[in-house]
Amino acid sequence: MIGKLLPLLLVALPAAGGEISAERQQALRDLLKQDCGACHGLTLKGGMGPALLPETLAGKSDDFLADTILNGRRGTAMPPWRPFMNREEALWLIGVLRQPSDK
Repeated sequence: MIGKLLPLLLVALPAAGGEISAERQQALRDLLKQDCGACHGLTLKGGMGPALLPETLAGKSDDFLADTILNGRRGTAMPPWRPFMNREEALWLIGVLRQPSDK
């Protein structure tokens, strides 16, 4: 899955510091849906990886989740996403995941 999104991510690589542009936010949402969804389920309700719903993330700190996103998890299929995003962007994604879905 990473290979399919890699060209888009390379074009939209994060700038150091500053706000996340609307274009980059969309690229991160696409990554969440396509790449994260491949393991966590297309609706993020779980699959090979655990659910990424507000209620399942509620007991986990933003720092823990950002470290998991950026560094992956040893002994699991969770890869490190640090080559594709910075900490600010990981924290932004966590904010998106913590928002209740309208679905």
